[in-house]
Amino acid sequence: GGVAFIRAQKALEGFDLDNDDENIGVSIVKRALEEPLRQISVNAGYEGAVVVDKVRSEKNSSFGFNAQTEEYGDMLKMGVVDPTKVTRSALQNAASIAGLLLTTEALVADIPEKEKDAPPMPGGGMGGF
Repeated sequence: GGVAFIRAQKALEGFDLDNDDENIGVSIVKRALEEPLRQISVNAGYEGAVVVDKVRSEKNSSFGFNAQTEEYGDMLKMGVVDPTKVTRSALQNAASIAGLLLTTEALVADIPEKEKDAPPMPGGGMGGF
């Protein structure tokens, strides 16, 4: 999983942008595209940056990291496939939310509250006997 986003980074390399802000935006998107594979790797107990670099450097477009078996290889042959619709929807939704955040002047968020301790359990048995 996450390999499709790593391969999508190549599409961002050809951009000829005039504005520094746009270049920064492309850099942010490139980094964000790595995050799913990084997190999958970390969850499997591996260093995310190392896994991303190894997958990115491979010429085979279906090469990836199978976190379940902890093996590198051809993801199609291993039966691990990123569904196109899910991958595309995730990227479109992330871009939509990022655009919304950039054009919004204020955000409202809940401040996490520390949960109060539960009351102690009542004593068992027969009261004062």
